[in-house]
Amino acid sequence: MTPTLTTGLVVAALVVALWAVVQTVLGRRVSGPQLLVTAVVEVVLMVAAVVGVVRLGQADGVDSITFIGYWLTAVLLLPVGAFWAIGERSRWGNGVLALAGAVVAVLVLRLEQIWSAGG
Repeated sequence: MTPTLTTGLVVAALVVALWAVVQTVLGRRVSGPQLLVTAVVEVVLMVAAVVGVVRLGQADGVDSITFIGYWLTAVLLLPVGAFWAIGERSRWGNGVLALAGAVVAVLVLRLEQIWSAGG
């Protein structure tokens, strides 16, 4: 993990979360553009996860089980949140998406801590 990648992923996940919070306050349902941005963040997360797991073989002292577990959670959380948000017919679908985005941001920060502790 690099600080630039971490910062970019955290900012992107927080954009998803903030947008969803605004939509929740406005009483709106999840929109197509929101889902598109969420999908882009998800693709970047998946690429970063693959790179991180490949680089894990070259890293000494990184707790690989914890690192992979955090990546799996981060990669799976946004799609689950998005599907839940689509299925929720009220404005609270956006609430679910906001929570998913915020948790992904925290998971990415934690991944950086795990990576830095091992290196």
